[in-house]
Amino acid sequence: MKCNEIQELMPELATGTAAAPEVAEHLHACAGCAGTLEEFRKTMSLLDEWEAPEPSPYFDTRLLARFREEKEKELQPKGWLAWLRRPVLAGALAVLAVIGVTLFENGGAKHNGVPDQSATVDIGPGTAVGDLQALDKNHDVYSDFDVLDDLQVQADVTANP
Repeated sequence: MKCNEIQELMPELATGTAAAPEVAEHLHACAGCAGTLEEFRKTMSLLDEWEAPEPSPYFDTRLLARFREEKEKELQPKGWLAWLRRPVLAGALAVLAVIGVTLFENGGAKHNGVPDQSATVDIGPGTAVGDLQALDKNHDVYSDFDVLDDLQVQADVTANP
C-alpha cells in the first residue's frame, strides 16, 4: 500500500480498529506512517481526557434576558426616518426626486421625449395644415353657417340651367 492510502485510514486506526494485514506490514516498514499513527493515538487519548468547562449558573438566565431585550428592540416603533437607513429605499427616493425635478423643469410639455398632443402649432392660412386647423377651431361656426348652404344651391343652379 502507499502512504496516501494509509493517511486516509489513520483516524480509524487511531481509534483501535484492527488493521488489514497489508496495512500492518506498511506500518512496520514505514517509520513516517508509524510515527503519524502514534501521534494520532496520543491526540485521541488527550481528547478522551478533556472535559468541557461548566458554564456559570446564571448563563441561561442572562442569555434568555438578552434574547428578550433584542426582541423588544425589534418590536419598538422606529422613527419615520428609520426607513432611510435602508439603502434600497433611499436609492428609490433619490431616483423619484430626480424624475420629479426633471418633469417639473420641463413643465410637463414632454413625456418621454414625445411632444404633448394638446400643444398645437399655428401654421399660416393657405396651407393644407393651416386650413385644417382653421376648420377644426371653427367647426361650430361652419356647421351652423347658412350661407354655405346657399352657395351650394347657387352652384347647383348655375351648373344645371
